[in-house]
Amino acid sequence: MDNKIRELRELKGWSQGELAERCNVTRQTINAIENNKYDPTLQLAFRLAKVLNVKIDDLFFC
Repeated sequence: MDNKIRELRELKGWSQGELAERCNVTRQTINAIENNKYDPTLQLAFRLAKVLNVKIDDLFFC
């Protein structure tokens, strides 16, 4: 599943570490999600959408 997390994170001027801290996960988790090596749990997906201030539909696409 592809995502726009990197794009949205960079628009906010945040590093992977900053986003990870806000979502209470590791930087490696954010890196893996951004590089499509890991699909986040539903709970984490909703947390990412909330932190990035977007609808979950705007975060992921096939």
